Amino acid sequence: MHKLLNGVLLLLLAGQILAAPAPKDSIVTRKDRKRDVLFETSMGRIQVRLSDSTPLHRDNFLKLVKMGYFENILFHRVIKNFMIQAGDPDSRNAPAGKPLGNGGPDYTVPAEFKPTLFHKKGVIAAARDNNPEKASSASQFYLTQGKVFTEAGLDSVETYRLKRKIPADQRQVYTTLGGVPHLDQNYTVFGEVVSGIEVIDAIADVPTSKGADRDRPLTDVKIRKASLVKRKRS
Repeated sequence: MHKLLNGVLLLLLAGQILAAPAPKDSIVTRKDRKRDVLFETSMGRIQVRLSDSTPLHRDNFLKLVKMGYFENILFHRVIKNFMIQAGDPDSRNAPAGKPLGNGGPDYTVPAEFKPTLFHKKGVIAAARDNNPEKASSASQFYLTQGKVFTEAGLDSVETYRLKRKIPADQRQVYTTLGGVPHLDQNYTVFGEVVSGIEVIDAIADVPTSKGADRDRPLTDVKIRKASLVKRKRS
C-alpha cells in the first residue's frame, strides 16, 4: 500500500513539474517587445531595436536577454569592413588562443527573410551553419560594419554573388552608408542599431588573431551586460 501511495505521489509531482510555467525571466511580454536591447560592452554601449517583421528571432532574442544569456561573452569573431560576431556561451572566460564559434542552445530559429530588411551598416543578423533551410543559430549574432560600394561594385555582387538585382533604394544605401549586400536573403536580419554605431567601428578596428582562433580579438572585447531599456522618443 505504501509503495502504491508513493508511486501516486511521484506521478502527481511529475505532473506538477511538467505543468509548471516557464521561469518568469524567460517569458516575453508585450511590454518587452516595445523595448530596445542595450549591450554594455568593454568598448562602449550599443543600443539595438529588434524588428516586429521577424517575430521568431525577436522573441527568441528578447528571451535570451532576459535570462542574462549574453552577459560576459565575447565578440569572438571580428572582421574589419565586414562584421563583429558574438553569442557563443563558450567564449565566457575562454582562455587566450582558444578557437570559438560553436557554442549555443540546442535549437535553431527558422529563417525569416524580409525584402525590406537588408544588410546595411548597423543591422543585427543571425549567424548560422551551412544548413539547407538557412535556419539561424539560436544565440549567435553579428552586427554589420561592411563598406561603401560603388555602382560597379554592386553590379559585381549582383552578377557573381546574389544572382539577382538589388532594389534601387537599397543600392542607394549601399553606395552611401555601406553594408554587406552579398549576405542579403541568406542570413536573417532582425533589427538595427539605433545608437552606438561608432562602437561597431571601434571594435571592428581591433587587432585580431591569425592563428587557430582566427579573427578573435587579441584583447578580449566583452559584452558585460545586455538588458532591455525604454526606447527614446524620436
